[in-house]
Amino acid sequence: MAEKTARGLEDVPGSSPDENEFPFGYPTSICEDAPDQKYLCSNCNNILKKALQTLCGHRYCSACLAWIVRNNKNPVCQKCKEEDPSTLSEGSLLAEERAFGDAAINKEISELKVHCVTLGCSWSGTMKNFEEHQSLCEYALIPCHTGCGHMVMRKKLADHLENGCVNNVTMCQKCKRSLSSSEYEKHSCEGNLYKEEKRVQTETPSKEKNHSTPSANKDGCRFSEVGCSFRGSKEKIKEHEKIAVGAHMLLLLQHIKELKASLCPAARAANGFIPQPELSVNGAGKLNSDVQIPASLEVNGDLEVDCFPVSSVSEDDSVLQQIVREKVISELENKLHVFENIVAVLNKEVETSNLEITAFRRQSELDQNIIRGLELKIAELHRCLTQKDAGLSSLHKSLLFSEQASYDGVFLWKITDVGRKLQDSVTGRTVSLYSPAFYTAKYGYKVCLRVYLNGDGTGKGTHVSLFFVVMKGDYDALLPWPFRHKVTFMLLDQNNREHIIDAFRPDLTSASFQRPVNDMNVASGCPMFLPLSKLQSPKYAYVKEDTLFLKCIIETN
Repeated sequence: MAEKTARGLEDVPGSSPDENEFPFGYPTSICEDAPDQKYLCSNCNNILKKALQTLCGHRYCSACLAWIVRNNKNPVCQKCKEEDPSTLSEGSLLAEERAFGDAAINKEISELKVHCVTLGCSWSGTMKNFEEHQSLCEYALIPCHTGCGHMVMRKKLADHLENGCVNNVTMCQKCKRSLSSSEYEKHSCEGNLYKEEKRVQTETPSKEKNHSTPSANKDGCRFSEVGCSFRGSKEKIKEHEKIAVGAHMLLLLQHIKELKASLCPAARAANGFIPQPELSVNGAGKLNSDVQIPASLEVNGDLEVDCFPVSSVSEDDSVLQQIVREKVISELENKLHVFENIVAVLNKEVETSNLEITAFRRQSELDQNIIRGLELKIAELHRCLTQKDAGLSSLHKSLLFSEQASYDGVFLWKITDVGRKLQDSVTGRTVSLYSPAFYTAKYGYKVCLRVYLNGDGTGKGTHVSLFFVVMKGDYDALLPWPFRHKVTFMLLDQNNREHIIDAFRPDLTSASFQRPVNDMNVASGCPMFLPLSKLQSPKYAYVKEDTLFLKCIIETN
């Protein structure tokens, strides 16, 4: 069987732990379809494992990033170098605390369809179940845990331990030879005749009872070396070992006393040693005896299982209790070790979580600083836009005035929405309207008109009042003062039949015609220029399509 196992191992193609374990990224060969570029690590070019995204936007496996940072003094993103070296910035510097987990990509990768690349395995599924399969794959090559140095398929590990492992040996207590499990079962030596006799006694009845079932098809109990004769399938052996713990302890005690007796023959003769009857355990976990027990060795119908005088019973009980205690302590130590490992793993996960939280907080602070900087820039841009809007508005007004301005003393003023503006004047919302400025000459007086559609002063509520206003101009220092030119007002009939005309000469003593100190002087003109009834009369066409025209003529001769 050992040769067969060896041949089976030779048939398995060579492998290494790296093929079954992926400390960095997963190889692209495990995917059913070619993975997108966004799923590949910027370092190992494999499928991302625990993807991290750096400040420059590229993605790395968490182990790849840790390796790069650990082995380089000033690590720079290789992808940034390859794409455009001129764009390298502080964001291209790599650091674990400046990277954050890419949950979206990790979720997409976990749903990729993959298959096992180990020869002979037909497993397929999704990436999220791949690592679990790798730890259970029966075709994966794993190192023997005894340290023999062999790489064995997981499903053939038991055969290797039984037949081929050089470290899985048992030493014969008589001849001191180291034997494998199968060799030890077949082993016999001169000092092991007692064991051979027991095997003959236990095997003979089973052959008589069942001639058709070969004994090679059944395994023996692990306590067969101390006298247990139970044999059966692996499931039955496990059940037997659970229910026969006490009987196995007694067999162990018997074996210990035999060793004591063989080591102390003089003490055995002095204490009147009585040969120990052969004990065995049946399938129910009870003791059987092949030797007739004298009545003197039975106490209250129970077998006194001891090869020493009755006075040594308490000593044997203490030995048994010590064995039980040691077994319990060993189990507790194993559990304690397991719990310590669990705590260590949890502590590592807590540390990892704390590092991730710290990285998130730092990233959040960086984002907040960026947001504050952008908000300041937006506010500054808003102020600039407001100033430019004001400048544009001023330019628009200047352009409008320049387009409407007159430089020969004649000005025609078009007023639209007369009905609404008249109503605003009545309600007091907008009492008067100013015309754009115009000039008596290119470098002459700057003047404008002011109209009260609902009247002002003596004409309020009954007439349209029209006034003349002298404004502060750029060339006032060169002009003669007071203003002394004749002013003529006209309301044009849009049917060209009967225009309303009124004129006046300036009062040279009035402040309205002196050189302006402020932007404009007090208006002066005709408070009763036109009756409102005549303005609104359908007989006249002063207002047509809700529009009227006023004309001012200044005599400059």
